[in-house]
Amino acid sequence: MTNKQNEKLTNRLKVITYELNYADRTQINSIDLISEMTEIEFKLNSQNINITLKGDFKYYWANQCATFTKHLLNFGFGHITKEDIKAKGVCFNKYSINNGYNQYCNDIKRFNSKEEMLGFVKGYNEAVNNLDKKVA
Repeated sequence: MTNKQNEKLTNRLKVITYELNYADRTQINSIDLISEMTEIEFKLNSQNINITLKGDFKYYWANQCATFTKHLLNFGFGHITKEDIKAKGVCFNKYSINNGYNQYCNDIKRFNSKEEMLGFVKGYNEAVNNLDKKVA
């Protein structure tokens, strides 16, 4: 996706969010706007995902991968610094998460299956999200 397409989708997302929050409910079709919003968010979140996400959970997994990418931009991962992440990006492949645009770039982490990778991403996100919470 080009920067121009990305910017266009981001702007449309802002318009939809504004309409849902501030427009007169009798004047808009909320269901259509929410459907459009979820599709745009999916397109934006799945830009660096090189695997097929299917079914109702594709939106969830694309969001988890986007959140994981944001965490890597903030903290880095192991031997890969956040500067490397920012410069080269992150991509999600069937058997690996890579620092770069394809599966042949520097590995961040390798897996035996897509499901194992998605489970790791979810677990990592949960761990980072709970860093600030105190354990009772």
